[in-house]
Amino acid sequence: MKPTLSLFCILMLIALSCKKQPSEASFEATSHTDANGFSYETVSNDPTGLRLYTLDNGLKVYLSQNRSEPKIQTFIPVRAGSVYDPKDNTGLAHYLEHMVFKGTDKIGTQDWEAEKVLLDSISHLYELHKATTDTDKKLELYKQIDKVSLEASTISIANEYDKMVSSLGAEGTNAWTWHEETVYVNKIPSNALDKWLHVESERFSKLVLRIFHTELEAVYEEFNRGQDSDFRRANYAMNDALFPTHPYGQQTTIGTSEHLKNPSMVAIHDYFNTYYVPNNMAVILVGDLDFEETIKKVNNAFGNFEHKEVNHPIRPTEQPIAEIVEREVFGPENESLNLAFRSKGIGSEDEIKIKLIDMILNNSAAGLIDLNLNKKQKVQQAGSYTQFLNDYGMHMFYGNPKSGQSLEEVRDLILGQIEEVKKGNFEDWLLEAVINDLKLSQMQSYEEASNVAYDYVNAFVHFQDWKDRVGLFEAMKKISKQELVDFANSFYADNYAVVYKRQGEVKDLVKVENPGITPIELNRDKKSAFVAEFEAMEMPELQPSFIDFQEAIVTSSVGSGLEMAYIQNKVNDLMELNIIFDMGTDHDKKLGLAMNYLSYLGTDSLSPEEVSKEFYKLGVDYGVNPRRDQTVIYLRGLRENLDKGLQLLENLLDNAVADQATYDKLVLSIAKEREDIKANKDQILWNGLFNYGVYGEASRLRDIYTIAELKAMNPSELVEKIKMIKKYRHRFLYYGKDLAEAQDALANHHNTGDFMPYPEKREFDYRETGDNVFFVDYDMVQAELLFLAKGPTFDPKKEAAARLFNVYFGSGLSSIVFQELRESKSLAYSAFAQHSSARVAGDPNYTYAYIGTQANKLEQAVSSMMELMRNMPEATDNFKAAKESMLKQMAAKRTTKTDIFWQYESLQKQGIEQNNSEDIYNAIKEMTFEDLSQFFRESIKDGSYDVMVIANKNDVDVQTLTALGKVQELDVDYLFNYEKPLPIKD
Repeated sequence: MKPTLSLFCILMLIALSCKKQPSEASFEATSHTDANGFSYETVSNDPTGLRLYTLDNGLKVYLSQNRSEPKIQTFIPVRAGSVYDPKDNTGLAHYLEHMVFKGTDKIGTQDWEAEKVLLDSISHLYELHKATTDTDKKLELYKQIDKVSLEASTISIANEYDKMVSSLGAEGTNAWTWHEETVYVNKIPSNALDKWLHVESERFSKLVLRIFHTELEAVYEEFNRGQDSDFRRANYAMNDALFPTHPYGQQTTIGTSEHLKNPSMVAIHDYFNTYYVPNNMAVILVGDLDFEETIKKVNNAFGNFEHKEVNHPIRPTEQPIAEIVEREVFGPENESLNLAFRSKGIGSEDEIKIKLIDMILNNSAAGLIDLNLNKKQKVQQAGSYTQFLNDYGMHMFYGNPKSGQSLEEVRDLILGQIEEVKKGNFEDWLLEAVINDLKLSQMQSYEEASNVAYDYVNAFVHFQDWKDRVGLFEAMKKISKQELVDFANSFYADNYAVVYKRQGEVKDLVKVENPGITPIELNRDKKSAFVAEFEAMEMPELQPSFIDFQEAIVTSSVGSGLEMAYIQNKVNDLMELNIIFDMGTDHDKKLGLAMNYLSYLGTDSLSPEEVSKEFYKLGVDYGVNPRRDQTVIYLRGLRENLDKGLQLLENLLDNAVADQATYDKLVLSIAKEREDIKANKDQILWNGLFNYGVYGEASRLRDIYTIAELKAMNPSELVEKIKMIKKYRHRFLYYGKDLAEAQDALANHHNTGDFMPYPEKREFDYRETGDNVFFVDYDMVQAELLFLAKGPTFDPKKEAAARLFNVYFGSGLSSIVFQELRESKSLAYSAFAQHSSARVAGDPNYTYAYIGTQANKLEQAVSSMMELMRNMPEATDNFKAAKESMLKQMAAKRTTKTDIFWQYESLQKQGIEQNNSEDIYNAIKEMTFEDLSQFFRESIKDGSYDVMVIANKNDVDVQTLTALGKVQELDVDYLFNYEKPLPIKD
């Protein structure tokens, strides 16, 4: 996603009112010593206020304050990504990431000495398994591994790490591995820092490869998900084309199928011992913290880790790309094009210039690709982005073709925009505008602690001095237009790689047998000595804060008695004005179409491209969100340009000009979008099948205009709807520094008269669920299943139990569903269940569950999921941890900005007039497992489930599906109510 705002107008005003340019900011690194004797560095003019410490053992510690909520975003990055995987053990870094969640010799075990003997035996068996090429011998060794692993699982304790961090109220517990890094993530309440450091220091002190073969099978299911993703396979092809010798292109993070099925526990231990050392790691903490106290605590936790020399392997140097490199990828999803130029790596001058060119081409508003391709609908969609790694960088371009358009045509259109840059055919103001667009986007981004912390991760992983990252925009300012044009002419030539992702059969899928893993013991009722000690540690209490909507939202009126809600922005000089109509597509089916059309229109005095440029110059963005029961037109950006921005928006709404050619292209775009949706398995499952399960044939999804009906429409009718929308009663939400500025702007530019009544709203009935299997055939390796049951109508008194059920039973690493289906039985990489409360009072709730699994595991997956949905296991420790997690997350939660208003709106739709968070908090606090069991019996256990399935029909055991209900294979055109495709030409 590109940033969409700009500070351009501020700079223009400065230029007009001053005779000289503003002085250049300096970014100098300065060393300091804090009150406790710890040395750290700061950088002048750093918007993040970073203190960068280096402990005696080499551990980097990045600390920054953000007091917006009592939380701390934590990252622990290790410079240990897939680029360092041994060639005969690809996927190792990623699999190690999974294993770091399994505990140590203290976490996750009842008897380490006894368990160690069995784990050593498993390791030896894996070495034998890896060494032999005899298929029968491999099978026999795997059976032995499975047998010993079952025995070892009687001693291990699953998910103790997650139970501990969950009990702290941690959110987003996860990790990722990529080319050059593995990064471990938690967001914790600020009062949990001591306990978090205690468990993390133990976690990284020692690697124990327990619950190994079941987790390995889960990773293989992740590998299968990658096989089922055309996007990932196209990305692999691009990397291979750009990097024919470098690990960036020759080693995927997930690894090869052969290596995943033949792991070496010895190699994983060696990798951990080599790279998981303090001078190759960092601790990053951003949030509600005290600098001096925090660094003392980090030093106490990690300061005794032993420094070891780290020598990252030398990577190959690629030869220059001297000609166009082409690749083709086939798959069932829609056709697309990817094109990339290889550059020097992060920190190079290439990075600065390519980022500028990227924004000149594509900034989501006034870039050449935005205006010349997307706005003019010359392609279905096109864009660009940059990616910079340690050794090399890439300027990436993507495009989706219109119906009847070849990928080669899309390629040439994108290359044509690059040629415009090479010729200098872009307006002079654009270069300065995009730099300030980037700066403003950073300012918006840095409001969130997580974004600041993520930037620190990138700096550490890529060996970057923070002062260079802080000074990046100043470095950009030194680049003249001519320098940029000269660079473009030398850099962009016939030296790119292009991947044509075409529709067709996938030829290279890897399908393997179900290994027949014996479910391991989870020992949820057991507890290690470390966990007992952890639970006994005291933790300062954090009091929850429940917002009073009536106090937080200032109400007034403007114009013809229209309601105005106001929330003050106390953070920066940005604003957001929302015009809210309590009328949506359920009231008028053409409304969504009209508002979509608006984004391509100009006025009687401005072309569509000029409209986009004028908004961009002001540092203001507009948009329209037509929902089922509401339509919101928003304006957001620089507060001081609210008046001009609103004037521009009102001019567009009042004076939009219909254009038949533009509308005809929009219809063709809608037709192509429908074809693309039909080819997307996620759309089929989560949009098509899910809606069909809820509504049946009479759904919003299927209540659409045919392409013939769209073609027959007069675009002037749609423009008239745009012009008439202010004739319906509406209200406002303003977020900014001063209410009066919004009232004045509306008084100056927003004219209304007498209001018309809203059109009658169409209601859609909910169908009864039960005993049906809705199946869609799709060319894929996995089978994905969605279990859906209609429940009773929304009852606010049950909301606390519903939320606790979701945490205990259905989501997270310690949830019952995850533990049973992934940890114990290795049936899936992803499995979850959810009780979903109705959005509107009187509507039904729904329970749904999901699992994606190898098709030959379907029968076991179905029976295991349904057993859980009928009989919720009692796990006392899990229940306690789920309660603690929810209470501490709620205590640390702060509702801010426009979320205050929209949360209040949501509650009102559910028939709730006051903030019910305190009631939910207190109810959870007092809840027992019997209370949760009662909720399960009343709302979940006896649900009548329909099952939605998307899979390759040739791989699925239909008998398994028949046992669940009447199997109905649905045609995708019928599912979405699309007509059969006809050739569509411009």
